[in-house]
Amino acid sequence: MTEAVRIITDQVRQRVRREGVDLAANHALVEQYVRDELRRYSERALGGSAPMIADEQQATREVVAALTGFGVLQPFLDDPEIEEIWINGPARVFVARDGVPELTTLLLGEQDVRDLVERMLQASGRRVDLSSPFVDASLPDGSRLHVVIPDITRKYWAVNIRKFTRRIRDLNQLVGLGALTQQAADFLRICVLGGQNILVSGATQTGKTTMLNALLSSTRPGERIVTVEETFELDLSARDVVAMQCRQPSLEGTGEITLRRLIKESLRMRPDRLVVGEVREAESLDLLIALNSGLPGMCSIHANSARDALAKLSTLPLLAGRNIDSSFVLPTVAGCIDIVVHCEIDRHGRRRVTEIIAPSGQLAGSTIEASPLFLSPHGHLEPTGSHPTKLAKFRAAGVDPASVLRQGAA
Repeated sequence: MTEAVRIITDQVRQRVRREGVDLAANHALVEQYVRDELRRYSERALGGSAPMIADEQQATREVVAALTGFGVLQPFLDDPEIEEIWINGPARVFVARDGVPELTTLLLGEQDVRDLVERMLQASGRRVDLSSPFVDASLPDGSRLHVVIPDITRKYWAVNIRKFTRRIRDLNQLVGLGALTQQAADFLRICVLGGQNILVSGATQTGKTTMLNALLSSTRPGERIVTVEETFELDLSARDVVAMQCRQPSLEGTGEITLRRLIKESLRMRPDRLVVGEVREAESLDLLIALNSGLPGMCSIHANSARDALAKLSTLPLLAGRNIDSSFVLPTVAGCIDIVVHCEIDRHGRRRVTEIIAPSGQLAGSTIEASPLFLSPHGHLEPTGSHPTKLAKFRAAGVDPASVLRQGAA
């Protein structure tokens, strides 16, 4: 922020305090105040009492962003090519374009970072302090904010903003981007219509949430969908959607709402499909119990491969307590999960689906049997010729996966 922009911003803030107005509720008023103060500043600059402004339009944008947006970060948030922003320190502000990180020239003061975080958290009602040094929150545009403060971090506040994008809304768009073949998209669409329980796996930033959004675009118009997340990320255009997120405990340590609680509550809300944004811990047990009751569902999980995702989902429920053992979990996972879609990102930032497998519902010792339906042996997703063996849900829905899988099968 230049000195001229800082002066104009301060003048507008003083006027706001004097007149007692709410700029957040009136964007037109913001621009009027900024134009007024910019004109006054330019008159002083012409008289030689202040430095001239080289680009008045750019100065206006910067002042408006400082007043109503997120200051110097707002241009990054407005840039559709930037998908993530993170701050490691005052001189270490990074952005990622198409999965590739780059260090910006932006310099921030420590207080600037704190002020930005405080402003971002205002709308969420969440907090970050010594008693709660981590925070996850959603920004007004749906982007996800994650903050960690010292002494958990060594010296500076660590801030991550994963931007929400509306560019990808359905499976066809993923096909257009090369993340998925048309045949695989058609198969996944049939899986959604057939009420299959779908697990989306992959490392961080591989597009798991985007895949969930795209899959859910294929649901039937009359379906009631209930989504459960730690912080809001899914954005569905379906007609009948209830979205819920977790809540942090209060300063007194009360009022926390966990994923486990939300999954249990969701079952009382007459869902036709349950979606859990991501399972990490014991909430996986509650998800399996819900799916085992015949409720169609989807969720994502961090894993290195589709088969690793099944293995991990078979382990996480054991965190729920000593009375839970693998003799219950393994057959439940084998019977509940119908399809696993694995996503990856390469070193060039390209995201794509690399495998789709279908558990058979059977166990081979402690391993869940699964047939690979699509693999990427040569860097391109190809059908293997295998078919799902659990067909009851497909038949009940009146869809036939074989009609899609037999096309171009090896």
